[in-house]
Amino acid sequence: MPRYMFTFNYSAGSLARMLKVADDRRAALSGLMEHLDGKLELVYWGVQTTYAYVIAELPDSVMAAAVAAACTKTGAFRDVEVDEVLTQEQVHDVIALAKASEGFYSPPGAAAIEQDIREAG
Repeated sequence: MPRYMFTFNYSAGSLARMLKVADDRRAALSGLMEHLDGKLELVYWGVQTTYAYVIAELPDSVMAAAVAAACTKTGAFRDVEVDEVLTQEQVHDVIALAKASEGFYSPPGAAAIEQDIREAG
């Protein structure tokens, strides 16, 4: 199942509420992920920031976007970002596929440069 990293930037009001009532944000996130057929893996907090970093497994990017939308609509965050992340094994697969794809893509303008070289030669 794909993994996603969420970056939650808490608003000042949300942070103030957390300082008054220290509820379990991990449990709240876990419930949301499970509702969307996913699984919460990790929650980390920034040391000098109001950020929470969350790794979760979700079925697809639609579910990941739904998590971001559900959290954003609460007004508890300045912003919520989501990125799909890859394991080290998946990165090895990406590298192998990229190497196997050499010659199938050229950068913009490459055909014109090759034409100029042929005409000059």
